[in-house]
Amino acid sequence: MRAYMTQWWYLINHRAFLLLLLVINIFGTVYGYYWYGSQLANTEPIFYIFVPDSPTASLFFCLVIVGWLLGKHFKLMEVLALITLIKYGLWAVVMNLLTLAETGELDRMGWMLVASHFMMAVQAVLYLPKYRFELWHVMVAAVWTLHNDIIDYLFGQMPIYRVIHQYPSEIGYFTFWLSIACIMLAFFESRKREYLQRL
Repeated sequence: MRAYMTQWWYLINHRAFLLLLLVINIFGTVYGYYWYGSQLANTEPIFYIFVPDSPTASLFFCLVIVGWLLGKHFKLMEVLALITLIKYGLWAVVMNLLTLAETGELDRMGWMLVASHFMMAVQAVLYLPKYRFELWHVMVAAVWTLHNDIIDYLFGQMPIYRVIHQYPSEIGYFTFWLSIACIMLAFFESRKREYLQRL
């Protein structure tokens, strides 16, 4: 089992694999910003940065991968990528499955969003041992993440899903606690790393 895990870790950290992952994330990021085009067209400029949540999360991860390929750790980008990839990855999966439960159907685009966003969360978790962020990076990322929730659910800048307009309070509440869970994961990872360094 240990040999298998070693081989797996070697594979996903191989330069060729990281380059492939970077290309995939660049494509997803560009498409994500395009997907938000119609919403951004009706958004006040002051909110632009807070609207395209998922593509911004994958953009963070693109910068992380670039750092790794250069032999560096962009620590703030690492924790922002970890928190937001898991948060918005799982959030989109839940929203689309809720749409399926409400309407009884989900088109091909919906299933594509389920698959792609689930893989966003998976890739963030896969690289947990590779991140090097510290506690202060987590605190900055927490402010960004919770501030984004405030902009989304108090200023109405959340992604356009019919189910959100049906259950705005419930989804806002769910999103807040999803943010907290992702922040706590990053917090415990930073604490665990500091503990191991002291041994």
